[in-house]
Amino acid sequence: MEGEICNEYKRRVLSIQSHVVSGYVGNKAAVFPLQLLGFDVDIINSVDFSNHTGYPNGWEGSVMDGDTLLKMVDGLERNGLLLSDFPEGEEEFCGKDGDGARIGRIGNVLTGYIGSESFLHSVVTVVQKLKALNPKCRYVCDPVLGDRGKFYVPPELVDIYKKEVLPLADVITPNQFEIEQLTGIDIQTIADAQNACRILHNLGVSLVLITSIIFPGTEINDPIDNTMVEKPGDGTEATPPPNSIGMFVSRRRTQQKTMCQTMQQQNIDSEQEQHCCEEEQYVLYTPKLPGFFTGTGDVCAALCLGWTAELNDHVVDDGLSLGDFLEKLAGTMHAIVQRTAQNALKKQSRYHDDSSRGEKSRKVSSFELKLIQSRDDILQPPRSFRAVKLQ
Repeated sequence: MEGEICNEYKRRVLSIQSHVVSGYVGNKAAVFPLQLLGFDVDIINSVDFSNHTGYPNGWEGSVMDGDTLLKMVDGLERNGLLLSDFPEGEEEFCGKDGDGARIGRIGNVLTGYIGSESFLHSVVTVVQKLKALNPKCRYVCDPVLGDRGKFYVPPELVDIYKKEVLPLADVITPNQFEIEQLTGIDIQTIADAQNACRILHNLGVSLVLITSIIFPGTEINDPIDNTMVEKPGDGTEATPPPNSIGMFVSRRRTQQKTMCQTMQQQNIDSEQEQHCCEEEQYVLYTPKLPGFFTGTGDVCAALCLGWTAELNDHVVDDGLSLGDFLEKLAGTMHAIVQRTAQNALKKQSRYHDDSSRGEKSRKVSSFELKLIQSRDDILQPPRSFRAVKLQ
């Protein structure tokens, strides 16, 4: 019988995503929050760029291919860096399996931007290897495909995500565009979000976090109100306020996962399947802030990994419910974005010629996340918004 894994190994992450010299996207955005939350992070950079690709004057750098990824992981394996560093037979080591064999030392895998089919196939191979070494290893997948109706990656990656990646994922953190591409559902209502999450649950994903949803009727051209969204008085109102962004989380009970998949394979009717696969869902709204921010999804996925590391059937992490987790996440993300927006406004008040290429780059730079300055908001999340539990 498999033994429990020590907290040291539950709190080690292999993060495979992009990296930039200047700014905060990919690993630059994800590693700092994870380290603040007490995780050791092993880092593989899928790309290494001077800056993110939204700058008007381009970028420089290199892109890792799938073979190089496999070679890097092979180097870790040859040096014993994928396994626990306790010798076989040491009985007091809680990460040893029942036969006294060493098991995987990586308890979490986080992936973000992946720009090619070959690299994504290699990521699948790596995740399979790490799960074979440590069956309790969690895979948190941020399926970076695009946003606001535009692909950042080749559209062909969608099919690979659906067929190969999602069946391995324990947690997935898409934005609205990404979950629509993965499920084929155009999300216009809460019911659409629920149905989209159910499709991903049926593929084996236990927890789905939709990091941002713009519901119809919430986009208006009036000046944006940066004050806190009103908390519904009794916690039962799920109607999106104007100028708001929705966050949605859905969890299917882990202990039901195997049974549910078996019932789906046997074409058991949906009523029995719903009874078997108990789902818990929350929605939350935060005010939209002016500007275009990069790296928010990367920070969000990292915080999601960190705060769901101890997820079980009733509570998450330090005794908080799934709704509490969503409130922590929304409070911290809003604080980071608000601090960034306020800083950008101050900087841009000094700009004069918006038409020059230099000024355009400075404007983009002003929206780089104020992540380090938000340390306290990560360690002590402001509880500014209320999550509403859905029936």
